[in-house]
Amino acid sequence: MKKQIISTSSAPAAIGPYSQAVLVSNNDGEQTLYASGQIAINPTTGNLVEDDIVAQTEQVMNNISAILSAAGMSFSNVVKTTCLLADINEFSMFNEVYGKRFPSDAPARSTFAAAALPKGARVEVEIIAVK
Repeated sequence: MKKQIISTSSAPAAIGPYSQAVLVSNNDGEQTLYASGQIAINPTTGNLVEDDIVAQTEQVMNNISAILSAAGMSFSNVVKTTCLLADINEFSMFNEVYGKRFPSDAPARSTFAAAALPKGARVEVEIIAVK
């Protein structure tokens, strides 16, 4: 097994002692990417985008896309997501934006309401992808 830290300036830098993602390669050449939860931080400004679930979900998906790209993957490689919402009543608006990134073969998913998310974010999404 080989472990590689994935880091890209196209996604926000970690705001704590963790990596954006870790890519694990096994002896058969299969790679699994474990990405840390992404919130709606604009990587250029370092600020949380506006307080709107749609805008924040778009930014989260852009951040995930950048991490996937840095690992040589895309949304089609994602097999599992874990989604956290500050307000479960915003589930349908979140789901509409989320669904645009997974139009045909959606990954397995868990979605939870969270009492609070880092920096006051409305949404956080982590992914596992396989290639």
